[in-house]
Amino acid sequence: MLVIHPENPQIRLIRKAVEAVRSGGVIAYPTDSSYALGCAMGEKKAIDIISQIRQVDNKHNYTLVMRDLGEIALYGKVDNTAFRIIKSFTPGPYTFILDATREVPRRLMNPKRKTIGVRIPDNKIALALVEELGQPLMSGTLQLPGEEYPMTDPYEIQELLGRHLAEVIDGGYCGLEPTSVIDLTGDLPQVLRQGRGDVSLFN
Repeated sequence: MLVIHPENPQIRLIRKAVEAVRSGGVIAYPTDSSYALGCAMGEKKAIDIISQIRQVDNKHNYTLVMRDLGEIALYGKVDNTAFRIIKSFTPGPYTFILDATREVPRRLMNPKRKTIGVRIPDNKIALALVEELGQPLMSGTLQLPGEEYPMTDPYEIQELLGRHLAEVIDGGYCGLEPTSVIDLTGDLPQVLRQGRGDVSLFN
């Protein structure tokens, strides 16, 4: 387990976690909404591990966690309206669904709609991870099948899932709610899931 300071992440520990990702592993890490599972975009085996832990099928919308707005247009098709919305609500506990570009590995897209989730979390550990990685982190909420809430205790995560994970980051308590999910692929924003982020402006 890597105990990383939530306000001043130790760079050597961030590098150790990123090395685990680059080596094809899955990590558990904190975000601004809850703990999440993360891996490199192109690592099929790691993506399969996350899918098995969460028991989701290939219709699941995966999310790319990014470091800044400039990265979003590389992976998601963003018009001016969508860009303004994303800029207004990030960094923060929101996932935005966009039509995927060709830069997104096919297995990460929703197979029917060819969409991808994008997000920039307001969490210093998560941002340090993607900054050091130099590309988005493929990510999913650490919520087990049948459970109402995501997992919040790094030691419980280690005990239950440690054999599947390359690293577990203890970044302190970060919340119980997943992100709010906003679909920006249509003419008007559509709230697909109400989570930690305020969605009143989208209703």
